[in-house]
Amino acid sequence: MKAMTYTKTGSKATTEITLDKAVFGLDVNQDLLALAYKRTLANQRTNNAKTLTRGNVRGGGKKPWRQKGTGRARVGSSRTPLWRTGGVVFGPTGNENYTIEMPRKMVRGAIAQALSAQAAQVRVIEAFAPAEAKTRAAVDLLAKLELEGNVLIVVSRMSDEIARSLANLPSAQAVTTMRLTTYDIMNADAIIIEKPALDELKTWLGGTK
Repeated sequence: MKAMTYTKTGSKATTEITLDKAVFGLDVNQDLLALAYKRTLANQRTNNAKTLTRGNVRGGGKKPWRQKGTGRARVGSSRTPLWRTGGVVFGPTGNENYTIEMPRKMVRGAIAQALSAQAAQVRVIEAFAPAEAKTRAAVDLLAKLELEGNVLIVVSRMSDEIARSLANLPSAQAVTTMRLTTYDIMNADAIIIEKPALDELKTWLGGTK
């Protein structure tokens, strides 16, 4: 698999680069990709939802009516879950843990397989360096690269210039090599990888084969 290369100014280079088979030429395990994708979403999930049980709802201390002789069903509190404004049974407590654990080897394998599945969308740039830390500079650079849709930029080191230039671009995001996830890769319509970051990926995800 070969990928187009660009200079740091966004000009297309005359030669293409051969992508490492150990990272971009793997067979894809759909179950592993699905698990890694779900893991990213689950680990980002917050547990803010919380309901009140009958012990947390205010009021209900007095017995609504006497136990016998009224003809109505016996009840001990107006905060019973059977009544409106009562407590909730088996609702979320705010203590739920939605995180999904995966062995490090599986995480790396899923990232490599995601890159293999998206290898056709990969472009290699000498260095992603907008002319200045402004949105217009990033827009101009991405326009030279002729990219559309969701753009993922993999860099070896995150700089203030990169972060600030992409801050107002919802369709483009930059991540460092070690923060790359299967979710980011599979949601990208185009993937730009810095040359130093490409070398890091080879070392991190399996090396040359």
